Amino acid sequence: MRFAITLLAVICIAAIIGTVVQQNEPFNNYVNKFGPFWAELFDRFQLFSVYSAPWFLVILGFLVVSTSLCIARNAPKIVADLRSFKEHVREQSLAYFHHKADAVLPLGREAALQQVAAVLGRHGWRARAQVRANGTMVAARAGRASKVGYLAAHSAIVLICLGGLADGDLIVRAQMALAGKSVFDGGYQFIKDVPAEHRLSASNPTFRGNLLVPEGGRAGVALLSMPQGTVLQELPFDVELKKFTVEYYDTGMPRLFASDVVIHDHETGEAVAATIKVNEPAHHRGIAIYQSSVEDGGSMVQLKAYPLSAGGEPFDVKLRVGETTGLMSNVDKQRLQLEITALKAINVENMAEANAQSGTDLRKVDLVGTLDKHLGAGVNPDKAKTMRNVGPSVTYRLRDSAGQAREFHNYMLPVELDGQQVYVAGVRDSAAENFRYLRMPADENASLEGWLRLRAALNDANLRDQAARRYATLATPAGKPEMTEQLRLTAARALGLFAGAEAPSQASEAMRLGGLSAISQFIETNVPEAERSRIAEVMLRILNGALFDLNQSAREQAGLKPLEPGPATEAFMTQAVLSLSDSFLYPAPVLLTLTNFDVVQASVFQVARAPGKVLVYLGAVLLILGVFAMLYVRERRLWIWLADGETAGTTRTQIAMSTPRRTLDIDAEFDKLRDELLSTAGGTR
Repeated sequence: MRFAITLLAVICIAAIIGTVVQQNEPFNNYVNKFGPFWAELFDRFQLFSVYSAPWFLVILGFLVVSTSLCIARNAPKIVADLRSFKEHVREQSLAYFHHKADAVLPLGREAALQQVAAVLGRHGWRARAQVRANGTMVAARAGRASKVGYLAAHSAIVLICLGGLADGDLIVRAQMALAGKSVFDGGYQFIKDVPAEHRLSASNPTFRGNLLVPEGGRAGVALLSMPQGTVLQELPFDVELKKFTVEYYDTGMPRLFASDVVIHDHETGEAVAATIKVNEPAHHRGIAIYQSSVEDGGSMVQLKAYPLSAGGEPFDVKLRVGETTGLMSNVDKQRLQLEITALKAINVENMAEANAQSGTDLRKVDLVGTLDKHLGAGVNPDKAKTMRNVGPSVTYRLRDSAGQAREFHNYMLPVELDGQQVYVAGVRDSAAENFRYLRMPADENASLEGWLRLRAALNDANLRDQAARRYATLATPAGKPEMTEQLRLTAARALGLFAGAEAPSQASEAMRLGGLSAISQFIETNVPEAERSRIAEVMLRILNGALFDLNQSAREQAGLKPLEPGPATEAFMTQAVLSLSDSFLYPAPVLLTLTNFDVVQASVFQVARAPGKVLVYLGAVLLILGVFAMLYVRERRLWIWLADGETAGTTRTQIAMSTPRRTLDIDAEFDKLRDELLSTAGGTR
């Protein structure tokens, strides 16, 4: 019993792990989630594929065998005990029971027997009488369901374990081992190209896999994820996705996912229309079709590419999600590979926490990571949430000639952060990291063009020189014309350093890159420590003024009217200076912005044939009934000995009751039975 309980505890713990940890995902996903050490440790114990782990299957099988043997050994005894009333008990042994009583009834033996039968029948006891030479022994019992509960509970364990074995991948593994089937890990462009050794027939008795169907398309082959790879499962039908519907709450959170499908039967040719919703599956030929998730079905995206280096001209890119194309870097003429990985038309974020990040280092701003740090109302009910749809976003990778790739995540529309409209462009070096976002201020037209125009002007030496002259003219104090040239030189030096164009060959990497880091490095290199604070303040004031004049020059060159001084212009320029500085750390020679898209949704259905489901449901019902019967139904046995009394017309009566567990309820029940059986007018005890 202790060993069986230990096995049950291990299975329960494993089932909890299998529920909490998503199973059969690529190993890299677990490395990203848990880190390399814990991911490798968990993988050694096969916690990422618990239900197909050999140790889990062995424990499950052993528990089935052990419990079945226990039932086989005890069932005959229990059945025999259910049929037996044990009326052969000797009358002398009744005196040794804990619950006992005796009395002399002023009734004949037949009348006393009729009274006993009436009392027992009224309380639901089943009884049998044995007539002996010196008296009559009445044996009664109640609570037989307690014994039945034992059989039901143990049978439930066997049924549930058998259902788990049937619905696991044990049968799939057996087919692969005995029928020459094997997994594959890619290498085929189309599913139809996958050979037969990687396919399971439609008659497979049990499986659980995923079926991806784009809008307007149909599919009839599911993917079964195995620890070593993937195997294809043929279905006896095709699923055609006519339309995918998603509805949203006012906050932008999704309210409904529904797929309007047509199921095409291969054998009969019948076409059955159905609507599949979350928790509302469709069924066909014993196979359940669940709405699992939503993926991109090959959406078309249009991107505008803005080279960040000097001399580059913007150009357009049009690709489908999942496609790749080549780009040429203007900096080192390196060939880059652009891979579009995802398009999200809806992005619902908690903007309350995003706006709370005022004053943070822009190189460490993680929009998504920041928004995901809330724990929910049950944990932190006082934290306000402002759920908002921040618009579409595109995710892509830029891969260099060595095969190294960085992932980028850019939003199409400006996002209001800290009271200002900004465009955010995210980047991360690996999937294990969070995105780091560059904030670029939106101009007066809620466009990114203003910032891009200023970024391009910063790379133009002529515009920098023009801005320096303009700043020097406007900033020269009245009556001191001799300062004009000095201010021009200082402004030109500040703009050149900021643009990364004034650094000598032996300068540090920060100076060669540009930005505020170059200004700081220049001051530390050329200014005595005692003067650095004052010079830095003066240099930054000149830089801000020169950048403002550079922006004005760039607008004039573009045929736009100059910006009017005011809070909006000041906020734009402040954020522009910071984002321009950070843009030199942006690890890509080109910035891609999403300009248009055509969404094609694809539904991911989970298709499952689960014959063990019936066994599990039946086992669950039996387990509930069995445990209830064992815990709340008490087996009781009652013996009543009736013998002729010393005086004619009287009957000497002895009663005794036994039960496996003595409780106050049993004491009260015995007292009630004793009073009714023995309290006859004129009776003596």
